[in-house]
Amino acid sequence: MSPELVAALEALLFASPEPLPRERLGELLPELSAEDLGTALATLRARYASPQSGLMLDEVAGGFRLATRPEVAETVARLSAIRPSRLSRPALETLAIVAYRQPITKAEVEAVRGVNIDGVLRTLGERGLIRVFGRKREPGRPMLYGTTRAFLEYFGFQDLSELPSLREIEALVASPRRPQRVEDDPGAEPETAEPAAEPAAEPAAEPAGDLPLVPPAAAAPEGRT
Repeated sequence: MSPELVAALEALLFASPEPLPRERLGELLPELSAEDLGTALATLRARYASPQSGLMLDEVAGGFRLATRPEVAETVARLSAIRPSRLSRPALETLAIVAYRQPITKAEVEAVRGVNIDGVLRTLGERGLIRVFGRKREPGRPMLYGTTRAFLEYFGFQDLSELPSLREIEALVASPRRPQRVEDDPGAEPETAEPAAEPAAEPAAEPAGDLPLVPPAAAAPEGRT
């Protein structure tokens, strides 16, 4: 049995969204006789029979498919538990302002948007898309916000030089590169949210490996005056 044909069969089973019957597999792989197809399926079944594999060849609904083993079901279930939701429009607009004007204070963002952003800012922080990395040298020393590496990963950018226009960002969020369709961010508050007090305690410093993407030229390092 040619290893290339077994590999082709494996690729078909992996790519198909539904089980493939023998007849359909025969149409897709005309190089294989019915007997050879049975041998190739047996080869794959033996390959995935090892407990060291997280996959198995499953025969179901009159066809064959590659599926995850029951033993790893709990781990696989975590995917749906951590799948990120789509950003709401208020969150998107706030994130765009922070991305293009960082380092920037909450008051400066609100001056551009014209609404209170406490809830949206909190949501973006919880999602890891923005963070505090200093304070502005002015009375009250307000916190300065900037984007994170998670922001770049979310939108598929190499660096901030690839930032598109706001309209292009909206298109990216409406049709994300992820295969799943996700719903609007349930954590984002409406634009009419009541003002909330800015937290007095500063967040813990992040590891050195996740430094601000734009140097805070007007910022004072945390903990200094």
